[in-house]
Amino acid sequence: MQPLTPDGLPLLSIGILGTRGIPNRYGGFEECAEQLAVRLVQKGHRVSVYNPRAHEFRGETWRGVRIIRRWAPETRLATVGQFAYDLACFNDARTRDFDVLLQLGYTSSSVWHRRWPQACRNVVNMDGVEWTRAKYHPLARRFLKHAERLAAMHADVLVADSPGIRSHLADTYQRQAHYIPYGSEVIDSGDERVPSMYDVSPCAYHVAVARLEPENHIELIIQGCLESGTDKPLLMVGSTANSYGRSVVARYGRYSQIRFVGPIYDRPRLDSLRFFSHLYFHGHSAGGTNPSLLDAMGCRTRIVAHDNPFNRAVLEDGGVYFHDLPSLIGAIRNSESKLERSAAIERNAERIRSVFNWDLVTEQYEAVFRNAIARARDQR
Repeated sequence: MQPLTPDGLPLLSIGILGTRGIPNRYGGFEECAEQLAVRLVQKGHRVSVYNPRAHEFRGETWRGVRIIRRWAPETRLATVGQFAYDLACFNDARTRDFDVLLQLGYTSSSVWHRRWPQACRNVVNMDGVEWTRAKYHPLARRFLKHAERLAAMHADVLVADSPGIRSHLADTYQRQAHYIPYGSEVIDSGDERVPSMYDVSPCAYHVAVARLEPENHIELIIQGCLESGTDKPLLMVGSTANSYGRSVVARYGRYSQIRFVGPIYDRPRLDSLRFFSHLYFHGHSAGGTNPSLLDAMGCRTRIVAHDNPFNRAVLEDGGVYFHDLPSLIGAIRNSESKLERSAAIERNAERIRSVFNWDLVTEQYEAVFRNAIARARDQR
């Protein structure tokens, strides 16, 4: 007899691929994989997450999640290495007894759709509209648009993390996607010692957390801080190792007010840095629901965000928006006296609790998995 959950429902065997592994040391999809996997295991399901062999965690299981390691030559072969890693994961998944295979993203995995295991349901989180990102060469954008189409047409089930992405998939491919956002948590206090680690005082600095890429409006945020007259330094959190990051450091590294502090993978430290910031800048403009924006909302900081449908769908009236340099300068200057901190912060915290909540997100994914399995059973 198949094992059952406490609710009397069958337990599932679930595989998760498409990330750089857990525990999270990288970004949004890794955080999603970590949070979902742990919670699904707590519900009794068997969950496996694919990790590159180079991932620093070396155990066979992590918090009850089985770790499957596969060769990932990304450091030597760059983008080609991502394709090789995805293929290795799919080849392995074909030998497993998964009921569901959750693919986070489609960038390099959709080209292997003929290798997707057919004995289980393939659920694809479609991420953002990757082919619109300015960092990619025109030929790469053309490929990404083709890859998006392959994923949209071949997945058994689509998941969109934003209403805007769901509408795009419906309008472009006539495929209905399930809207499931990411999650975060509300932080009610922080470690007051953390700001001093970066030579700043609580509430006397601004912060931005982002990959240094053009569509994240990094230079616009820096220029806004420089030209607004604010006396508070900007801590730019994120790796500067890519070509764009190096060019930004070369242009603005001479300003003492602009401090490139590199990536911060210690989550409590990063949360404290956000919690005690005077303003948090969110310049992301491509993609759907961005995890870093949710985390800022949960950290109860005042948010100044780029004005686009994706950010507005998440933040609503919980922040101030900018679309160009004058509007950004105005937002910074008005923040000194006119931005209503408490009301916006409480609205953001309530949205994290009631909408962008990892427990709720996990329940939604679990329901999608069960419905996909039931539909496949009915079709047979």
